[in-house]
Amino acid sequence: MEDENVIKLPVTENKITAKKRSRPPKFDPEEEEQRRQQNLKRLAVLGEEDGSVKRLETLVFGAEEELLERLVEEQTSGLQLEDEEGGGDEDSEGEEEPRQQPQPRKAAWVDEDDELEEEVDLKHRYRRNLMKGDAESAMSKQRLQQRMKEQFQKSMGGTPSWAQSSDQKKKKKKGESMSDDLLRRTGNFVAPSESLPSGVLRMKKCLHANSARPSADRLTTVQFHPSAQVVMTAGLDQSVSLFQVDGKTNPKIQSVHLERFPVHQARFSRDGRTVIATSLRNKMFYLYDMMEGRVAPVRSVRGLSEARVKDFSVCPDGGALLLTGTNGYLHMLTLKTNEIVRSMKINGDVSGVAFCPDGSKAFVNSEEGEVFVWDVRSSRCLSRFMDDGCVKGTAIAASPDGRYLACGSQAGVVNVYSQEACLNSTNPKPLRAVMNLLTSATSLTFNPTSEILAVASRVEDEAVRLVHLPSITVFSNFPVASRKVAHRVSCLDFSPRSGFFSLANNKGHAPLFRLLHYKDF
Repeated sequence: MEDENVIKLPVTENKITAKKRSRPPKFDPEEEEQRRQQNLKRLAVLGEEDGSVKRLETLVFGAEEELLERLVEEQTSGLQLEDEEGGGDEDSEGEEEPRQQPQPRKAAWVDEDDELEEEVDLKHRYRRNLMKGDAESAMSKQRLQQRMKEQFQKSMGGTPSWAQSSDQKKKKKKGESMSDDLLRRTGNFVAPSESLPSGVLRMKKCLHANSARPSADRLTTVQFHPSAQVVMTAGLDQSVSLFQVDGKTNPKIQSVHLERFPVHQARFSRDGRTVIATSLRNKMFYLYDMMEGRVAPVRSVRGLSEARVKDFSVCPDGGALLLTGTNGYLHMLTLKTNEIVRSMKINGDVSGVAFCPDGSKAFVNSEEGEVFVWDVRSSRCLSRFMDDGCVKGTAIAASPDGRYLACGSQAGVVNVYSQEACLNSTNPKPLRAVMNLLTSATSLTFNPTSEILAVASRVEDEAVRLVHLPSITVFSNFPVASRKVAHRVSCLDFSPRSGFFSLANNKGHAPLFRLLHYKDF
């Protein structure tokens, strides 16, 4: 029974083993020696496994540096590879950061010519704007590349985002978050002033505004368009030209030639669609429609008895012109019907007209040095006063913000008044007298922000000054004494947002300057 049960078992090794145990084995010295050597080898392997277990334990308990050193020394052994795989998720995450540090790339190919210190000429017309002084006429390629990079970053307001590395972006984001946190938590901090500082005016000389078409004769007019990035010039060469202002090339848009019509004065209409041009010889004037490209002469004006039309001002409402006549007359001309609707008269001849910001009142300066304040709608004189110390008046200008009134005289003195005092007093005192001109002050212009007053004389070269308001002090760095730029100036103007300043001179040029304090055109 027992034998049958044993035979039916699925595993036959138990039977064989039982039979062997029943018989005592014979002693064989060679076989015993082989078994002993096999056991020694097995013990050595077990010892190695115990060492790997110990290294795993040191990893779990934090001895990472010692383990990493061993891994570097034994990275070719299979046992160490098994230890790395079995180190656990937490340990592998701890090792990811040092492994992912980027290594500096080596150049795949080096050109020996790039290492040569080749000098680049900076006097070339394409590189002149990279010069920082007249003595700097050449520099190496490496320095030129760095200079161009700095200039690009300066024009872009810093390194653009697409050129920043990931670390730079993280630092910038961190700095912005810190600044935002500072603004949220702190209310007592000093903000940079946006007002124009006095003393030195930061500016840059640009290419002439009319460089694409210089005038063959004296320029009499330069004016910026009220809304577009365009400047107009006109002069005695019988032409009116329009240029796009970019400060670099200033390309010409259009030029209109007026046959036998030397332009004495030209102005944009308030909407900027039309140019009005007058001459010295007769009372005919031109209307140039820029949208349609049509030039229409106005040969006669109903109700006008003047022999000629020379000086005029565009009314702030945009629908009329205030023409300067002889013997102290002023005539209001409507552009809808080209006829005179009303007239005003002052004592003496008119030397200049300036409007209040709302256009309801007009300041009229006479050659006798008296200033009249007129109500434009009713044609009634509201008040008048004598310009302090003036013998003969030559020019007048009112600031766009309604704060200042400037009166120029033949002696070169420019008195700056408060508009409010001029409207409410018959004997206002000037806030200050600008006495930097030695000849007659023939041109006065405020910038759109009422922070700068430009004064000039067409009698002498370089007789132009820029006055800081409200300190009423002259900027010391304009004009530049080392070179002549302005010459004899007959007209001045600022761009709509004060970004550019230009003037018209007797050489047929319109020098253009970029005022760096103002960011827009």
